[in-house]
Amino acid sequence: MTSQHRYKRHLYVSISLASLAAATPLTAQTVPERPTAQAPPAAAAAADQQIDDGQVADIVVTGFRAALNSALNQKRSETAAVDSIVAEDIGKFPDSNLAESMQRIPGVALSRGDGGEGRNISVRGLGAQFTRVRINGMEGVSQVSGTDIRGGVATGRSFDFVTFPTEIFSALSVRKTLSADVEEGSLGATVDLRAPRPFDQKSDKDFVFSGTTRGIYNDIRKDVDPRLSALVSKKFGDTFGILGSIAYSRRHIDEYAYSAVDVVPTYVYGQEAPASVPRVATDPLIGSGPNRSLILPFCTPVGYTYRGVAVNSPAIGYRQPNGTAIGADANNCSTNNPRTGTAAAYDYIMSRVGANGRPGGGVFLPRLPRPVKSSQDQQRLAGSLTVQWKPDDRTDISIDGLYSRFKVNRLDTMFDARSFGRAISNNGQPLTSVREIEVDDNGSLIHGLFDGVDLRSEMQDERFTSEFKQANLNIDHRFSDTLRFYGLVGINRSQLDVNRLQVAIDSNDTRDWSIDFRDNPDIPKIGYGIDITDPALFQYGPPLATADQRGQLSNFIRRNTITSKTAELNGEWEAAPGFTVQAGGQYRTNEYVARERQLGTTTPLALPTGVSLSSFTTVTKGVGKNLGGQLQDFVTVDPGRFRSAVGLDSYAYCSIECARGTYGGVDEKYSSGYLMVKFNTENTLPFALRGDAGVRYVHTRLDTYGPITTAAPAGSTYSSRFVISEVSRSYDDWLPSVNLALDITPDLIARFSASRVMSRPSYGQLIPAGSANLVIQTASFSNPFLDPIRANTFDAALEWYFAPGSLISLAYFYKNIETYIQTTSQQVAFQDIGLPLSLLTGTQLSPSDLFTVQRSNNTPGGPLRGFEVNVQLPFRFLPGALSNFGALANFTRVRSDINYIISPTLSRTAPLVGLSPETASGTLYYEDNRFSIRSTVNYRASFLTAVPSGSVDADSTSNASSIFVDASASYALTDNIKLIAEVTNITNETNRLTVDTVRQDPLYTAYFGRTYALAVNFQF
Repeated sequence: MTSQHRYKRHLYVSISLASLAAATPLTAQTVPERPTAQAPPAAAAAADQQIDDGQVADIVVTGFRAALNSALNQKRSETAAVDSIVAEDIGKFPDSNLAESMQRIPGVALSRGDGGEGRNISVRGLGAQFTRVRINGMEGVSQVSGTDIRGGVATGRSFDFVTFPTEIFSALSVRKTLSADVEEGSLGATVDLRAPRPFDQKSDKDFVFSGTTRGIYNDIRKDVDPRLSALVSKKFGDTFGILGSIAYSRRHIDEYAYSAVDVVPTYVYGQEAPASVPRVATDPLIGSGPNRSLILPFCTPVGYTYRGVAVNSPAIGYRQPNGTAIGADANNCSTNNPRTGTAAAYDYIMSRVGANGRPGGGVFLPRLPRPVKSSQDQQRLAGSLTVQWKPDDRTDISIDGLYSRFKVNRLDTMFDARSFGRAISNNGQPLTSVREIEVDDNGSLIHGLFDGVDLRSEMQDERFTSEFKQANLNIDHRFSDTLRFYGLVGINRSQLDVNRLQVAIDSNDTRDWSIDFRDNPDIPKIGYGIDITDPALFQYGPPLATADQRGQLSNFIRRNTITSKTAELNGEWEAAPGFTVQAGGQYRTNEYVARERQLGTTTPLALPTGVSLSSFTTVTKGVGKNLGGQLQDFVTVDPGRFRSAVGLDSYAYCSIECARGTYGGVDEKYSSGYLMVKFNTENTLPFALRGDAGVRYVHTRLDTYGPITTAAPAGSTYSSRFVISEVSRSYDDWLPSVNLALDITPDLIARFSASRVMSRPSYGQLIPAGSANLVIQTASFSNPFLDPIRANTFDAALEWYFAPGSLISLAYFYKNIETYIQTTSQQVAFQDIGLPLSLLTGTQLSPSDLFTVQRSNNTPGGPLRGFEVNVQLPFRFLPGALSNFGALANFTRVRSDINYIISPTLSRTAPLVGLSPETASGTLYYEDNRFSIRSTVNYRASFLTAVPSGSVDADSTSNASSIFVDASASYALTDNIKLIAEVTNITNETNRLTVDTVRQDPLYTAYFGRTYALAVNFQF
């Protein structure tokens, strides 16, 4: 981030706070969805009685403040740590995104997806994969597909909140400590989303209607998009009601970024030096020895000597494995690609050794430095329908239905310098000449000038639809004052359909390519030496025999489906006043199915007669304008015109028969039961101690299958095929828990919780599969024998309700994570990774070429500890209109220690991936009978996104710290009509990723702009 940008950001923060402009949800705690049998203690019942009787009648609380007070009052009867957000009014959630609402809750940190919109949350340092989400009491999973830098196609258990609009929900709660009646699966938190029901409204109205119309504008895209919602509720007397809600929005997004894709030392894509060059003791051994390796990273200059020996790399007359000469001689790296490098620059590189002692290992280059433009057309449609029947005051029966569809067309265009990510097998970096180069003391690139650089314009056209459906029947009946049974049966289905087309065009061996970070450490200035908007300078077609690449073509069609079924029954018996026994059982099934087909051809085909690149190319615009003039607009492929020009619809697709895509699934069955007691000593002992204690048992049965690549039988169309491997296993867990709340005084509550928890591996990790990416020379393997991550947790809190609607609380938490799951990586020759050599057929790769191989494994865990501070303060003590002000603030600090396996011989102790050591939120608001305005600032410290990083000689990748400022204001024209204005990302904050803790090389820096909204709400 430049100093100018930092100054502007701080100025925006100051202006926003001074003008009270940002939206904040309700950071109080509430009762979970399942009701408890214990009556609220006297302290909770007296929550609204802390004002003198003469004052109560003078206070009228509505909207935001009323919702705060409601949640705070309910909190006092809860024994567990449960934070909540409640709708301010019918159909009016405090924020337009569920995840963004939750980041104001203590301990909750937000992860943003495409376009900067809130996508996932982490709770108390534990990432989205450790958080379970229940919708109307049933566990649900929502899936999306993101850009590769943001995880690609979802294959885990995490919930993508971007798929659901806030308007169809009336409340959400974040349960940070568990009790025996809450189903297992969460290490961080259980989030409950609840849609409204007809009898939730306590008003005397039999009919309620609420509708909101919004216009949304982003200052990068500069389009106005609609967002509409409506809710209708009708009660027929006191026994029957029906409620329906619907929400629709369309959003157009443009996001501009610089991406390095990876940052690697120069030797990774270099070439082994000729045997005539002496090896020394510091050169690494090849395998178990005795020979040692020396890598020459670039094309050597004319007449270059190293270690006293004249050397040419590539060697004079070098031929690819297929026998084709590339044209290397004493003056040329390859045909029409002269050796223009300087000995000074080459010696500069070779003199810098890295952590492993390799010459050139102390110089790190971006693997595919490129500008990125991502354009999206999003459509979100969702609705809920609830029928509720209450024949008497002892019975409540309801049927809840919910539907959501999130449809996205995303076009990503990128312009790469490809040579720094290509080996000699693709005529990459060893054919590139380095004329100038400078790095800092850590090896990070400052600037460089190169010849023989391959350029690639890449287009990724992705269309995905995420659909979620759920229906459940809920029954709650009290047979007597002491005996109650309640339960549910339901089914939900999450389906993700993805169609991703990738096409690239190449311009090889260009001269005068430059990169310079001196003006901006996050976004370099890149010069290309050619007109990169001219399609005549690019090629598309099959690779040449010399291994020159002439573009890329790939297309996959994928469907992920998760079907969940739940049946549960709970009973509670008040055995004595203040003592209740509760028991229950649950049977759940989760079935995950993944199917993917890919194009039968892995390389571009020759263009049809009469078709040229100008037939299907256009220019990506706005890059220079939106990235500070550092990068340039460029030629790119138009996906629609390309499909038509090459007749893509006629291409063949395959899966099992060609060992491409995927064919796998996971079928899980959970049988669980629990027994717990709940107690309240308020009327039996001199002190009021409330709590629950119990144990939950769960048996997990796992059946999984997946594709393993093998050589195809003789005579097959393709050289390789999948064989399906099946694995079945089961395991058991006993999960005790206890929650206590002691009313020290009517205003002071002490809480204590302890439990054993577990979190299952992601679906993608459990499918037995192995595959390789021959382009970037990587391989990955899953592990169906992974055990869950298990932990013992401890929580303690002190809460002081020192005035009406006010709270100061301090909470301490500790988790002893016994086991963890890591993806470890190492460099392995292809012939040793367990995949058939037939995969190399038709490539220039040899069996001895090194691949970066990643595998999932169980490893030891480590401790996690931290504390939260939470303040809620309405300014009732101030005179006149000043008493309408109020403030909310929270701060969380978390520390963890996990021993990460970097390589077979190297480990590192670091925080959990996704853990920000500090998060904070502050809100200042004003509200009277008609006007409301509030301002919030959310801070998240930097956090690790991967350990090890997946990059060579880098310990991790990280997401930089961020400060987001949002704003909201409303004015009630009448009792039925309200005007609303909102602004998000006032400071124009960016999303920045870096590689390596010490170097902090820029990996990805994205701008997505500010978003403004104007709305009108109607209620009748």
